[in-house]
Amino acid sequence: MVTAITSAFGDPTRRDIYLFAREAPDGVTATEVAERFALHPNVARHHLDKLSGGGYLEVDVRRGPRNGAGRPSKCYRTTGTAEALEFPVRHDDVLIALLGRALALIPADQAESLAEEVGQDFGRVMAEAMGDTAEQQRSFRAALHAVADALTAHGFAAHAEKHGDGLRIVSEHCPFGGAAIENPVICALDRGMVRGMLGSLYGDASTMIESSVAFGDEVCVTSVSD
Repeated sequence: MVTAITSAFGDPTRRDIYLFAREAPDGVTATEVAERFALHPNVARHHLDKLSGGGYLEVDVRRGPRNGAGRPSKCYRTTGTAEALEFPVRHDDVLIALLGRALALIPADQAESLAEEVGQDFGRVMAEAMGDTAEQQRSFRAALHAVADALTAHGFAAHAEKHGDGLRIVSEHCPFGGAAIENPVICALDRGMVRGMLGSLYGDASTMIESSVAFGDEVCVTSVSD
């Protein structure tokens, strides 16, 4: 699943096009996408077909605006898969609760270190699942977008964005739910996953938590610098 989503959303523009289509109840055409993102219509069509081929958009035919006249055009709209991306199957709540309880029995600094270490190990496994990582190591930005897409595949609804002079990953959904609020140390898992994936896809990078749902913020934000 990680590989499929990374392939479909590996291009930042394609991800923005998907989000644009998701906000249009009646779907979008290649012409509309081309105008919205200042692309050649053929380039817009290429991105839409990639998303369609991955099962994230479905295609039907839209007639001209006046009395159905005019040459029909392809219309792309999000499928049921879009809901799965935003509201993934939840992790087992009992196991998450047990994890939180277990970490609470360990001194806070040790628990955070352990959670981040486990996250890094899992992040490396996620990076290996993406295939040949050597190609991704050429660009820090491309690696960061790949990390965000992989996190999305695991329920974080994440995206990478530029902020000031740096880059950051914004996660709009936490798959750990209330367990992370009760035991914020679980957030170290997320940080470890980011570092583990980036370490494999790009190289050493530093991360810092800017905001966290566990501490009452609306979204989780991790700033990343190479």
